[in-house]
Amino acid sequence: MELRQTKEEIEFSLKNKQKKNWLTSILEEELKDINAAIQKFEDGNFGQCEISGEFLPEDLLNMIPTLKSIKDSEDLESYCKKTIYLR
Repeated sequence: MELRQTKEEIEFSLKNKQKKNWLTSILEEELKDINAAIQKFEDGNFGQCEISGEFLPEDLLNMIPTLKSIKDSEDLESYCKKTIYLR
């Protein structure tokens, strides 16, 4: 439900932008990731790593439902100020 709401908000924002700027491409990428996550949910494979097929940690998916792979989760630490502990 949260993904669908975020999708609507981003689509509304993109629709009402007067001109493209640095934020436009970020919003378009985020929308693409959200659409992919929604499709995975509908197909029954939401939460599976796109590389290994293993399930991603539920705690992490609750924080970042558009996460695609375990590798992506490992890359998060370079963007976060605190260490992310996965159970």
